[in-house]
Amino acid sequence: MRYCLVDNIEQGEKLARPIFTSDGRVLLGEGVLLTVGLIARLHRMGVQAVYIQDDRYKDISVEEIVSEETRRETVSRLSESFQYIQDDTKGFQLKTVSKQASSIVDEIMLNKDVLVNLSDIRTKDNCVYYHSVTVCIMAIVIGIKLGLDRGKLRDLAIGALFHDIGKTLMGSNDHTWKGFNAIRQNPEFSRLSAVVALQHHENIDGSGYPRQIRGEEIHIFSKIVAVVNYYDNLVSPREETKGLYPYEACERVMALTNKMFEHEIVWTFLRSIAFYPTGCQVKLTTGETGMVYAQNHGLPQRPVIRVFKSVGKEADDYETKEVDLAKETTIFIKEIIAK
Repeated sequence: MRYCLVDNIEQGEKLARPIFTSDGRVLLGEGVLLTVGLIARLHRMGVQAVYIQDDRYKDISVEEIVSEETRRETVSRLSESFQYIQDDTKGFQLKTVSKQASSIVDEIMLNKDVLVNLSDIRTKDNCVYYHSVTVCIMAIVIGIKLGLDRGKLRDLAIGALFHDIGKTLMGSNDHTWKGFNAIRQNPEFSRLSAVVALQHHENIDGSGYPRQIRGEEIHIFSKIVAVVNYYDNLVSPREETKGLYPYEACERVMALTNKMFEHEIVWTFLRSIAFYPTGCQVKLTTGETGMVYAQNHGLPQRPVIRVFKSVGKEADDYETKEVDLAKETTIFIKEIIAK
């Protein structure tokens, strides 16, 4: 399969990965033939890119640090929980989200050497929830690398899942305080989970909000979520703008080290994220074009590229070779090809 911008989908191509609604239902299934009408529908839904089936890339697959089933179930449970909190429903226990947080922690601990790939297909309907789940996944990856124990990882996961709950409440100008208070009202959740909602917009140089605290005054959970929340907002499409590519967003994060973000957390994050998502097409400094075929876990900015060379007039007349950028140290990725 290959990663393809919706703007560049050709009529008759097929989806390689399904698209889901916020409650976990399949909106468009794997293998669906993309007609002009469906492509237009993807645009209306706010989808920026999808994975497309391609015979040349049959063996290319995205390593999942958390299974699609777990992500989808968490999105569904989170959607329900947000609605209960907005409705101020009394007596509702958030055990289902707590269970999903534990499942995410368990899966990541089993797959902790897998890089985080940009693989969720988001729509206007599900973007808030997928953002929260993605922030949670990336936060746990960092937390594991920093040596947090399982109990702390669970509290971090819950804080990350609910970090933006304040934005969904009425009069959300002070959404950090509203989020903090909403989480604190539930006895199942620790105060540290609530602190994430309060502090994830604080900067280590004291320039953040709501309290302009700095350095060690900010809890480590909040420092972690601050980095991954900022990153995921950069790569996520908005109403008027397209999201950045991961390598572009990583450069933005690096530029804010020791200003907004703590150096150790940024460094840990950059060793955990795929700069160039598996399945995206790239151009090398050699002039060759190819597909990101696999990731190098020790050097996420230097993936393995499958290069294609045409040897005839037919579309399937080509030769391939693999270029491991971790070994070919004089070759670099020049650009991502927006196809």
